[in-house]
Amino acid sequence: MKILKKIFFGFAIIGQLLSCSSSSSDGDDNIPDDDGPGTSVTPPSAATLVFPEDNTECNEGVVLDETTSTVTFRWNASQNTDSYSVNLTNLNTDETTVTNALTNEAPINLERGAPYAWFVISRATGVSESATSATFRFYNEGPGVENYAPFPAEAVAPSRGATIDFSSTLTLEWTASDVDEDIALFEVLFGTDSANLASQGETSSTSLDVSIPSNGVYFWQVITSDEVGNSSNSEIFEFRVN
Repeated sequence: MKILKKIFFGFAIIGQLLSCSSSSSDGDDNIPDDDGPGTSVTPPSAATLVFPEDNTECNEGVVLDETTSTVTFRWNASQNTDSYSVNLTNLNTDETTVTNALTNEAPINLERGAPYAWFVISRATGVSESATSATFRFYNEGPGVENYAPFPAEAVAPSRGATIDFSSTLTLEWTASDVDEDIALFEVLFGTDSANLASQGETSSTSLDVSIPSNGVYFWQVITSDEVGNSSNSEIFEFRVN
């Protein structure tokens, strides 16, 4: 009998140990998993451009020589942002440069007397999304320049690269600006061969009707002239007619 009692007592001890082990295992389900997802990163907001101002002559900067000056670009810091990229395009040459910055300003060397367009991209570490500011255009002050050429015109309709339904007549629309505010005329070039566009005449309006003979790809360009004879050529815009 004593042997049987010892056997039963042993089974009881084993049962209690198994029960405790099971309870301990169940309790582990409430422990957070260290491998779970981390805190999400908030994407950055867009910066607000400050200087050089839009559609103005930039007359601040350090003159390096007859052809070059250094201008410090400034913008308001954007939220949730770790770094910025200043995208700057020389509108005479269409050459674009990118300058990276960790603060809300960046000194950049510019050609004197040349027109530029610029915008800022805000970025945050740990997130692929970025935010892009508005685009400003300006002239960098040049030696002895008294009157600047107009900024190159920008397409409004059809928008660049657009696809539109066929119509025998189409209205081309664009925008233009000038630091001196003395734009006089626009000449519109149009056709299906980008290397051989035909003049559609001159107008003082920022729109012009053109004939569309058939489906296909069309190209157009605007030459803007001011009252003293300065002029600028827009890029060649393209659209498709179905």
